[in-house]
Amino acid sequence: MPVPVPQQRSVPAAETSHGDLTLLVIEDDPAGTTITVPELSAAAGTRVRIRTARNLTEAARLLTDDVDCILLDLALPVAGSESAPGDAPVSGRAAELAALTHVLRIAPLHAVLALTAEDDTELAAEAVRVGAQDYLFRGELDARVLSRAIRYAVERKRADMAQHQLTESRLRAQENARLERGLLPTPLLDGSGLSFAARYRPGRSRALLGGDFYDVVRTPDGTVHAMIGDVCGHGPDEAALGVELRIAWRALTLAGLCGDELLSTLQQVLEHERQSEEIFATLCTVDIAPDGRRAGLCLAGHPAPLLARHGRPARLLPYEDGGPALGLLPRARWPRRQVELGGAWSLMMYTDGLIEGRVGTGTSERLGQDGMVAMVNGRLAEGLAGEELLEAAVAEVRELNGGELTDDVAVLLLGRDPERIRRGGGSAPRSRPASPVVARPLGVQRPPL
Repeated sequence: MPVPVPQQRSVPAAETSHGDLTLLVIEDDPAGTTITVPELSAAAGTRVRIRTARNLTEAARLLTDDVDCILLDLALPVAGSESAPGDAPVSGRAAELAALTHVLRIAPLHAVLALTAEDDTELAAEAVRVGAQDYLFRGELDARVLSRAIRYAVERKRADMAQHQLTESRLRAQENARLERGLLPTPLLDGSGLSFAARYRPGRSRALLGGDFYDVVRTPDGTVHAMIGDVCGHGPDEAALGVELRIAWRALTLAGLCGDELLSTLQQVLEHERQSEEIFATLCTVDIAPDGRRAGLCLAGHPAPLLARHGRPARLLPYEDGGPALGLLPRARWPRRQVELGGAWSLMMYTDGLIEGRVGTGTSERLGQDGMVAMVNGRLAEGLAGEELLEAAVAEVRELNGGELTDDVAVLLLGRDPERIRRGGGSAPRSRPASPVVARPLGVQRPPL
């Protein structure tokens, strides 16, 4: 019968020992080992317990959690019953290392020393390559050498395991980052003549996605549809729900839905996908006419966008006719309001993370929409526009807050410049976030401010 693999604990014994070590010697003739416990203890300066096993089956029974290191004779024969189920017969170097392979399989968390003859250096080096921490020659074996080798092997095993865990952690982080970056939107604005810029900063530490979400697409009739929303909460479940709502919005928009019909359908998606009935989402949608001079606005419990026309101060769009947040009222309605944009303009859409930061450390006063309008107008007076405007706005909000914002922040800026369109400036190219912390769309055009 195959030898059962002993239960291995997650922490090696050496991490919990206080100077004492336990050595398991696996040799077909343990009596031939000249090292005795008193000699080894004197050389090590600490107490060393030695267990001996004549074969791998006996070693499996003695391999308990308190064993720190295994000294394995590579010449130990491997019986057929000690092979793993399904293992094919081996020959050559693999046969010489069969005992070591078996020990590494049943003791993946223990340090292993390979014991071999002096004239077989290549076999010893191969044993280390396969997984042993070090090797010893029989002819040079004494208490001091063995004591030093045991401690080195134990510490190297601990270092190898720590490095392995670190590598796994980095790979998981990279995989999560790639996944989250893939879930961020790619604006579809080809042929629109509009410029686009965005900033995205999740509130969760070391995350790329939060409960905020946005998207921009242009439908075949030339209408540009923009959306920004916020799922209540800041965890991964809220981030996942935000992605679902964004993708659903894009699909419904490309299918021709708009205004109240679109928001009603999105509410059904939210009700089916949310973890509890207390979860809701705010939303702001804007559909800009093909000529770029007017737009339809729908608000679902979300702050109104900011409109800046060329040569005029920025102002908030009307928000008196807005409806409730998605997920609050079963049969809610969201009226669509017509807004005149003009010829040259910039439209800033944002989530409440931008306006709910504090103004000064130790105070309870929030920036609010009025404070945000004043801040943006101040930056416009300095001549900032487009990406620079968004970067400065987010940086100032953080500075006023006295540090990082705890809420997610999403801001997008759409702009129209008739002069640039006449010069053949075209539309803003598709953009991808370039930073794992702040999504910086690449190659965007500046609004005409």
